[in-house]
Amino acid sequence: METFTLTRREMALFLRALSGTCGKSPLVVLQEAWIRAHREDLEQGKSFDALLSTLLPQVFEKLVKGQKPTGFSLRDIVSLGNLIEYTNFSVTSMQNWVKRDFKAYLGTPKAGKKYSLDQMVLLFMIEDLKSSLDFESIRQLFEMLFHPLDGGSEPVIHPLQLYESYSALFEELDENNDQLLDVPIHDGSLRNHDAFIEQRIVQKTEHFVKSLEHLKPEERETVRNVLIIALISVQTAFFHSLSRRYWNATLFLRHLRSL
Repeated sequence: METFTLTRREMALFLRALSGTCGKSPLVVLQEAWIRAHREDLEQGKSFDALLSTLLPQVFEKLVKGQKPTGFSLRDIVSLGNLIEYTNFSVTSMQNWVKRDFKAYLGTPKAGKKYSLDQMVLLFMIEDLKSSLDFESIRQLFEMLFHPLDGGSEPVIHPLQLYESYSALFEELDENNDQLLDVPIHDGSLRNHDAFIEQRIVQKTEHFVKSLEHLKPEERETVRNVLIIALISVQTAFFHSLSRRYWNATLFLRHLRSL
C-alpha cells in the first residue's frame, strides 16, 4: 500500500489546524495534501481506488469521524512523524528522547500519558536537527530558544512558529520542488555552488527575522542561526534518505541474486 506523505510545510499547516489557529480544519488540510499528491488520479476518475490503496494512520480516522485529538501518545507522534518526507522515527528512539536525552526540554506528558502539540513539534525538530547536529548541540539550541518547557519561562520563539518558518523557507528555496535548494542566478563574485547556497539561505533567514520586531537583536540573531541550521539539516535529511534507499536496494539485490 502507498504511504500518505506530507511535506514539512503541510505538516506545519496540519499542526496549526490542530491548534485552532489555521482557518482550516485538520481534515481539510489533509484532504488538500492528498489531492496535491493524487491530482492525476482525480483527473482520471481514480480517486476512490487511490484512497483505498493509501495507508492512513489511526489518528486520521479520528479526524474523519470529526474527533479532534487533545493529546498524542508516542505511537501517535511516530505515526504522524513518519508521514513527513525523509524522516525515520521509531518509538524506541522517541522513548529515549522523552525519558533521557531531551527530558528537560520536553517535560512530562501534559494529559495523562499524552503529549501536547508543542512537545510533538519539538520531537519533529529533533528528528530534523539530528541530521547535522549531535544531541548536546541540539540541547544547547533548545536552551537558548525554548528553555525547559516546564520552567515557566516564555520561549524566544514558540516551537510551532519555528518549525513552520523553516518548513516554509525550505519550500521557498526549493523552487522546482526537487528537494534540492536552488541557486537560480550565477554570481561571479562567488566561486562555487556551496557559497551560492549559503548566501541564499542567509538572505532568506535574515529577511524573515526582521519581521520578529518584538525580539532583541541578539535573539533575532539566534533565531536566524537556528533557521540556517534547520534548513541545512532538512537538506541533509534528504541525502540521508537517498543514501539509505540505495543501500537497501543494493542489499536487497545482493540477497536476491544469491537465491
